Amino acid sequence: MDETQPDGKSRPGPAVTPGDGLAGSEWPAKVAQGVEDTVAIVHDRLVRPLLIAGRAVVFGLVAAAMALVLLALLTIAVVRILDVYAFRHHVWPAYAVVGALLVAAGAYSWSKRTAPNAEEA
Repeated sequence: MDETQPDGKSRPGPAVTPGDGLAGSEWPAKVAQGVEDTVAIVHDRLVRPLLIAGRAVVFGLVAAAMALVLLALLTIAVVRILDVYAFRHHVWPAYAVVGALLVAAGAYSWSKRTAPNAEEA
């Protein structure tokens, strides 16, 4: 490639080698940015919801276990308080009162149930 100068003399242009087009461009940075963007999208749309769901399951199981332990301790405490203070160390009336409370709670829950839909059956 020859370039003509204003003085009329021609100079040879810069030497072009076959690898100049790839080495001089920004394609490695563009490819790296594309990979980074794809990973970020996958993380935002797939990994993050799975992490949140996993945390919800774990925290739900921990809360359920704690509630079960609390319910057991509360029942033991009520039976013990009734046994010692209300019925003078006769345990069967304490069991009867706690059993009646649990039956009443079950009957209330049973009355609030709904009939299943024909589609669900």
